[in-house]
Amino acid sequence: MVGVYDLCARVQNGFRARLGRIAVPETKLNLAVSRVLYNQGFVSSVTRGTHVGPDESYVPTTNLNVAERRLWLTLKYYQDSPVLRKMRCISKPSRKINCDANQFRTLAAGQAWSIVKGVNPGEIIIVSTTRGVMEIQDAVRYGIGGNLLARAN
Repeated sequence: MVGVYDLCARVQNGFRARLGRIAVPETKLNLAVSRVLYNQGFVSSVTRGTHVGPDESYVPTTNLNVAERRLWLTLKYYQDSPVLRKMRCISKPSRKINCDANQFRTLAAGQAWSIVKGVNPGEIIIVSTTRGVMEIQDAVRYGIGGNLLARAN
């Protein structure tokens, strides 16, 4: 099972190496976190493909090709500097951090809660809720709690 910590490491290493595109395993969690990064403007595009490169046309994922399927993230740079400077996991396999809606509101306001620091300007926290993976501001808007996954700035 590939966790969000693998995606964080791959994205951060891709930006440090100044790569144009990176490949991550195609899982539902990686697709959802990549969608949040795309919506927040940290990556230029998210496409599906194989371990060789992105697909030219749609290819469905089946039991026969699931091992070679990848998500290709096109990394974004501004004035030759990476848009995403740091991406770190909050919850780890050894330490899951769950919050309710009030604790999300506290973190979104920039205040610390427990061992988690609040959100700074230009930073996002990615959370997993009953409505799917989203940014913490969306979870506050819906009034739901969930699991803290990662933070990016």
